[in-house]
Amino acid sequence: MLELRGIVKRFGSLVASDHVNFELRKGEVHALLGENGAGKSTLMNVLFGLLAADEGDILINGEKVEVTGPGDAIARGIGMVHQHFMLIPVMTVAENIVLGIEPRSGLALDQREAVAKVKAISERYGLKVDPDAVIEDITVGQQQRVEILKALYRGAEILILDEPTAVLTPQEIDELIEIIRGLTAQGTSVVFITHKLNEILDVADRVTVLRRGQSVETISTDGATQDSLAALMVGRDVNLSVERPPATPGDPLLVVTDLEVRDDRDIPAVNGVSFTVHAGEIVAVAGVDGNGQAELIDAITSLRKPHAGSITLKGVEIAGTTPRFALNAGVGHIPTDRHQRGLVLAFTLAENVAIHDFDRAPIGRHGWLSPRAMERVAAPLLQEFDVRGGDVRTPASSLSGGNQQKVIIAREVNRDPEVLVASQPTRGLDVGAIEYVHKRLVAERDEGRGILLVSLELDEVLSLADRILVLFEGRIVGEFPSGADRGELGMAMLGGTDGTARVATTSPDATTEPA
Repeated sequence: MLELRGIVKRFGSLVASDHVNFELRKGEVHALLGENGAGKSTLMNVLFGLLAADEGDILINGEKVEVTGPGDAIARGIGMVHQHFMLIPVMTVAENIVLGIEPRSGLALDQREAVAKVKAISERYGLKVDPDAVIEDITVGQQQRVEILKALYRGAEILILDEPTAVLTPQEIDELIEIIRGLTAQGTSVVFITHKLNEILDVADRVTVLRRGQSVETISTDGATQDSLAALMVGRDVNLSVERPPATPGDPLLVVTDLEVRDDRDIPAVNGVSFTVHAGEIVAVAGVDGNGQAELIDAITSLRKPHAGSITLKGVEIAGTTPRFALNAGVGHIPTDRHQRGLVLAFTLAENVAIHDFDRAPIGRHGWLSPRAMERVAAPLLQEFDVRGGDVRTPASSLSGGNQQKVIIAREVNRDPEVLVASQPTRGLDVGAIEYVHKRLVAERDEGRGILLVSLELDEVLSLADRILVLFEGRIVGEFPSGADRGELGMAMLGGTDGTARVATTSPDATTEPA
């Protein structure tokens, strides 16, 4: 159905796509795999008309075409679901899906007809949505369904999914894979961009590997393994397991006592939570998304005032203070949403690295900022954390999602926090970068810092954690040691078989209490 021949795309001296070849057959899932900054999104943005290629050809059904913009791509049967959704939060599901090609009654939107059309197409493809629901009130997984339906409503026969699982829970990922299988069974062709090797093996028929802007190889997923794909992607063998010596916990650093936090609707989200993070250990919070993790993190980082309870760092009360106070007290924070809370996208990389320390020497003196000092601080960090796609003067918005995440991690680790709160720290990273981040978190632990890891990736929790706390409906319902049984852990994440708390005696202290 589709062929890209010798696609070249340059940004100044940077060659993002270097004579890349790619093809897609009818009814197949063809995965596009590569490191952060390898050129995956750039190539698909060329196909979708968001970027113009400097060289190369696009062929659809054997015919050479020019895609001059997204409207042209849509007219040729190409749809794209971006990593960061393009939906209007205050509008309904139906209004978002039909936007731009609305059924009309006179000059007004025919709301009844729009709802009927959305119901018809959702039933056709087995994508259940509530046409009358407002976008800001539905889950991320449901929003992704809306994006897919929006493309299908416009007649997409080729569907580009850019990092479609980056913001989904494990359950939503399973649902998405079933959706993709249903689409391809009806003849839709899917380009699947991801870093997650297990997902490629689960859903893709073929995979094309990009490395530093070049297409390295296209292979069938039959017989492929995670190790073989990782080696192709990075160009070397990658250790997918985390090697770490046993922890030697020291003094208590972060002590959370009887914490109660309410969500934005003033509904209790965290209920009587108590635990301690010691120097030299990684404590992971596991649980299905939406069980109070976000509110817990907000309270610890002083982004949300607790309803009750105490949070101390080395004996200093930080609950209900300010983010600046918590930072200065020794809290580091890798946020879940890198755009909303991690970066100012319009700022340069140097400015983003300096964002916590703008009022401190050498970056700030007597109310004046020093751009040169910011760049001197940032340059070695960007190199150390292998941030690709720009330099100290590049706007953060220009980087791929994975490289944006590396900038945040570099900034937070560089501040030498007493406790590092790492929420989804490897979201959007490729296997090589994940390997580096995991090693760095273990190294920070071994240097005596406390790490509070909040992750929806069960493999990550089991690989890194010295202790695992399971959060369910805002309560800690279980504590598990490193190497816990996956089945028991999963059962606890769903509330346990009998609804009672199960707390292991693995903690260096007794601050974690049954719910």
